[in-house]
Amino acid sequence: MHAFDYTLRAAGRADLDGARAVMLDTVYRDFETGYVPRWHRDVIDLEGAYLRPERHTLLVALDADGEVVATGALDSRGPAHPPNPAHVAERYPSGVTAQLRRVYVRPEHRRRGLARRLVDELLAFAVADGGYRAVYLHTDPAVTGAEPFWRSLAKVVHDEREDAGGGQGIVHFDVPLG
Repeated sequence: MHAFDYTLRAAGRADLDGARAVMLDTVYRDFETGYVPRWHRDVIDLEGAYLRPERHTLLVALDADGEVVATGALDSRGPAHPPNPAHVAERYPSGVTAQLRRVYVRPEHRRRGLARRLVDELLAFAVADGGYRAVYLHTDPAVTGAEPFWRSLAKVVHDEREDAGGGQGIVHFDVPLG
């Protein structure tokens, strides 16, 4: 399959179980953390986190069989301090920052352009909103392919691995808005 063999759309209620399955599989398999409420609360309440708030969105990619195989979300919350560095939280205040979240692709569907298509659609959503001044995301470089992918689309604003003690090991990115 190629990227054009998939259907991308804003998630509806019927897509939430499939989206949640992709997300939970990712946090268990790729992140090896499992579900951690303070980090993954949005995954349990996808409707409240992404469908109901006007300036938030959740996108899904479906394969030819109609199965959700990838997700991408955007919300208006900037990164909190703590756990994130204070200068990152100050640079990306809530309300004017679009934060990209949960850009996850099932392993057997990776390297087909899905993540890039999802990000393009999320950025178009942020531009159309008109109230966002910046786009922010963070990634765990331990996840195979995540850091090189984001480096191809965005600019590193802080790499916690360079901090004394290594911080959380997270890499923070600024994504060009349009």
